[in-house]
Amino acid sequence: MGLAVFCMSTMLRAQSDEDIDPGQQQPQQQPPATHPVATTYSDAYEVRLKIHKYASYATLPLFATELALGQSLYNNPDTGARKGAHAAVGTGLVGLFGVNAVTGVWNMWEGRHDENGRKLRILHSVLMLASSGGILAASATAPNSRKQTLEQFNSDKVAHRDIAVGSIGVGTVGYLIMLFKGR
Repeated sequence: MGLAVFCMSTMLRAQSDEDIDPGQQQPQQQPPATHPVATTYSDAYEVRLKIHKYASYATLPLFATELALGQSLYNNPDTGARKGAHAAVGTGLVGLFGVNAVTGVWNMWEGRHDENGRKLRILHSVLMLASSGGILAASATAPNSRKQTLEQFNSDKVAHRDIAVGSIGVGTVGYLIMLFKGR
C-alpha cells in the first residue's frame, strides 16, 4: 500500500509540474559571488621588481643613443670613437636586457597565479623578450669592414640597421605598455 501511495504522489507531482508555465517556476539559486584571491609575494620578488624597474629607466635613453649613433655610422662609416661608442652602448643594451629578462621572467613565474594585470604582463614579457632576441640578432649581424667586400659590408649594414630598428620599436612598445599600464 505504501508503494502505491508513493507512485500516485509521484505521478500527480509530475502532472502538476507539466501544468505550470515555465516562466512561473521558482528561480534557480545563484552561486555565491567569488572574491579575488589575494596573492602574496616573497621579499625576493619585491627586490627583483625594484631592480627591474630601476634598470628599466635606462631603456629609452639607451635606445635613443644607440639609434643616433647607429644612424650616424650608417650615413658615414667610421672606425673611430663613434664606432666604439656604438659598440659600448649596444653592450649596455645587451646587459640591460639580460638583467631585465632574468628579473622579469623570475617574477612572472612567481606571480603566475595573480590574475590582476596578467594580460598586460604577458604582452609586455612577450614584446620585451622578442626585442631582446632582436637586439642579440642585431649584435650578431654587425658589419665588419675589415673582413668584407664593400658590397657585402653595405648589405650587412642594411640588415643590421633593419633588425636593430625593429627591435628598438618592439622594445619601446613593450616598455610603454607597462609605463602607462594600458591607460
